[in-house]
Amino acid sequence: MKTAPLLGKLYLIPTTMGDCDPMDVFPQTIKRCVDLIDYYVVENDKTARKSIKLVCPEKKQSELKLFVLNKHTETQDYKDFIKPLLDGKNMGLMSEAGCPGVADPGAVIVKLAHEKGIQVIPLVGPSSILLAMMASGMNGQSFTFHGYLPIEKDEKKASLKSLERISFEKNQSQIFIETPYRNNKLLEDLIQTLHPETHLCIATDITLPTEYIKTKKISAWKKETVDLHKRPTIFIIHKM
Repeated sequence: MKTAPLLGKLYLIPTTMGDCDPMDVFPQTIKRCVDLIDYYVVENDKTARKSIKLVCPEKKQSELKLFVLNKHTETQDYKDFIKPLLDGKNMGLMSEAGCPGVADPGAVIVKLAHEKGIQVIPLVGPSSILLAMMASGMNGQSFTFHGYLPIEKDEKKASLKSLERISFEKNQSQIFIETPYRNNKLLEDLIQTLHPETHLCIATDITLPTEYIKTKKISAWKKETVDLHKRPTIFIIHKM
């Protein structure tokens, strides 16, 4: 009887969400896995190497084999990326920041791993979406993450009004993000578009020394100034 080939395991390895000591936010499991794994699928070669070095300074960079997955990657390259797994080697999947597979292109590799019968092992680490939701004081029983809103002004306004209506009708918190250099403009749009009684949570620089998390009504935000320029931020709205 022919023996089935031994497959490697795909470890989903979180990264920090900015410059901080990784072991302040990671369990020791992360360090042990990074120490043993030499094959990785990553968004950016340079930042991935930096993350690995911070977690395991003693690890030899020359032994790392990195496969870069981003918006420029061709679909046909995916199968090449998981070849080490099919050859019995364990691999790590790393996001640019936070948890891989969530608001992250790495989800396509996870999907492919399942199709090939490869075991997928998610590791504990910081998720900006969940941490923001936890700290918001909004409905943690029912919420939806929408990713990025439309860029065009009228479409964005219509989208915000729609999310506000859904939050009221379903008692459901609505979560979204923006490209960091457009954060301040989005905040302006939120204040101008939403009902004064709608609650808005702004959660920025989560887990970093500059962390800022506040939930207020839109009417209160109109009286406060906060600079979110180029700071990774989660926005949550809820009309109650």
